Amino acid sequence: MRAVPSWAVATATAAPALLVAGWTVAGARQGPGYDPVRDTISELAGEGATDPWLMGGALVLLGCCYCATAAALHAAGLPSRFLLAVGGVSTVALIAFPRPQVGGSPAHGVVATVAVLALALWPAGTALRLPRRVPREVAASPAGRPPWAFRRPVALAVTAVLLVLFGWSVAEVTGGTRTGLAERVAALAVTLWPLAAVLSARRAHRHWTARPSDPPRPDGPPIGPGCLGAGT
Repeated sequence: MRAVPSWAVATATAAPALLVAGWTVAGARQGPGYDPVRDTISELAGEGATDPWLMGGALVLLGCCYCATAAALHAAGLPSRFLLAVGGVSTVALIAFPRPQVGGSPAHGVVATVAVLALALWPAGTALRLPRRVPREVAASPAGRPPWAFRRPVALAVTAVLLVLFGWSVAEVTGGTRTGLAERVAALAVTLWPLAAVLSARRAHRHWTARPSDPPRPDGPPIGPGCLGAGT
């Protein structure tokens, strides 16, 4: 199993910190009319925001963290790493399509939807990729058991939870009063799972490398069905 570099742990750890710091600092710069429970994160980087570069910069760094994690997380497999990278690129692209001060933006909605789906589905992509027995280079043991974050029940459950959270966000956008709260809960959950996956893969690698070497076979000719009765 390939080791997870220390810088990948650092970038995965930085992602939730950047998100929370971004919406906290940028939110504090808004006028009294901004309500974090009611208003969305996108408004902090939108055309009518005070200092939109604060939240915009946080989104750029957040997207880069996703891409860095995707590059290093070999245990997840190529399809899931691709989805995570798409989520990262889409997060960065949000600053190119800011939310207007009045009305909506189809381009912003499309990019946000791509980011949401990619970041919600990448755990399930990992689970569906892995059969019951996986190659030793991505497994945590010779028995072919993957790291706990990539096991099918865990990964599918995580994707289900993320989709439910994003469904809550959509419901609030269409007719609720807690849109900002729903969006923040969903976005924070999305940032925490790459960190959990990285720590899971790193722990599995440590257990793999800490296993004692297999004992050498005793000297002498092999004994097998072909050798039985060889002297007769």
